[in-house]
Amino acid sequence: MTERGPLAAVSPLDGRYARYTEPLVPYASERALMRARVEVEVEYLLALADLEATPLSIDGDQRATLRSLYEEFDDEDASVVKQLETEGYGEYAATNHDVKAIEYFVRLGMPDGLDADHWIHFGLTSEDVNNLAHRLLVKPAAEDVLVPELRDIRDTLVEMAHEYGDVPMLARTHGQPATPTTFGKEMAVYASRLGRAIGRIERAAEGLSGKLAGASGTYAAHHAAYPDVDWPAFAREFVGELGIDHEPLTTQVNPCDDLEALFDALRGANNVLLDMDLDMWLYVSDRYLGQETVEGETGSSTMPHKVNPIDFENSEGNLSKANSDLVFLGDYVTTSRLQRDLSDSTVKRNVGAAFAHCLIGYEKCQNGLAKVVPNEQAMREELDSTPEIIGEAVQTILRREGYEDAYEQVKKATRGREVTIEDFRELFADLDVSDDVRAELDALTPAGYTGIAAELADSVDGEND
Repeated sequence: MTERGPLAAVSPLDGRYARYTEPLVPYASERALMRARVEVEVEYLLALADLEATPLSIDGDQRATLRSLYEEFDDEDASVVKQLETEGYGEYAATNHDVKAIEYFVRLGMPDGLDADHWIHFGLTSEDVNNLAHRLLVKPAAEDVLVPELRDIRDTLVEMAHEYGDVPMLARTHGQPATPTTFGKEMAVYASRLGRAIGRIERAAEGLSGKLAGASGTYAAHHAAYPDVDWPAFAREFVGELGIDHEPLTTQVNPCDDLEALFDALRGANNVLLDMDLDMWLYVSDRYLGQETVEGETGSSTMPHKVNPIDFENSEGNLSKANSDLVFLGDYVTTSRLQRDLSDSTVKRNVGAAFAHCLIGYEKCQNGLAKVVPNEQAMREELDSTPEIIGEAVQTILRREGYEDAYEQVKKATRGREVTIEDFRELFADLDVSDDVRAELDALTPAGYTGIAAELADSVDGEND
């Protein structure tokens, strides 16, 4: 069969977007899962050799040879594993079982002089290997690929918050003109939210947990062979040495509540960025943001003038797809018929796809942020054209001065009407207030009514909240 290239890929993740998803290949590919399974099997074999109860002995050179099976695992090794599973290899007939193929692969790599074939996969069920292998992949995929991308976005937002903290901008609530803010303060809000979301992801990744308790979670086979060994303690130490928390009480399967927590944490970060993608799109539409043009880029096939916010749109689409997948995965992997069913096996193979859509969304979001520049003139012109927004300040100052119907007076003068700053001046002239208060009211302007927005923008820093 002819090897398919990117243009024949059935998913854009391995076709159109392959250059974006490349960082996930070491964690989300079939080859990566094979390698992680080999790691679990080899390290388990070595851990058995360290037990005083077993007669198994493996010296330093032999240990190095065994560890090289996963440390140097390459495409040729992956091909051997696949042949062992599907068509047979060497003396072994096809296993039609992916984990059994891993066992035979380790046998093929057994060091000279070590008679330990019968100790590979000793007392284990496939899920013991699989649940640990998946976590060996999911944890670094989140910590080393996704989180750094999110931190880069947060750093960009912090920089924008500081740079544009004093750039006044009309805020909108319910889509209508509202109390002004600054562009930097709005970016600071997203930076703060994203910081908290990153913290959730990091805690969830750090809390991933694995099991090693046999076919029904009872250590039955282990106990039958060596009843005097404290197998739960052995499992706790072994799983911990892999960098994963130990899950002591399970059925045959790991309940996967830990994975669901990670998926939900990622979805939370995605929701922050989706919210921002929508706002940035609207800011571009309102001309609050200009976009730097890219040489050779086409915005429209028919309208040559267009510079579309395509990165924010692409981010929105990919993050929405990621969230849909993450919700499905979180719901699905936390259930299993009685002790075990295999429906989750195929589902878990799609974790990498969900992560890939996250990664594309993050990179596109970052690209979009790099292209936008606040249009301060457009922001100020719109502020100047909506003087009614100082009404809140007016009625609040009048309340302070004892006006019981301050809100009603301002509402009558402004609601549903086009007003000018001169209309306010006439209102102020008729008020029974001191000259100092009248001067205070006369000094109000839409662009100057931003409270402590600049200070708030400056308060956000580069650390996760």
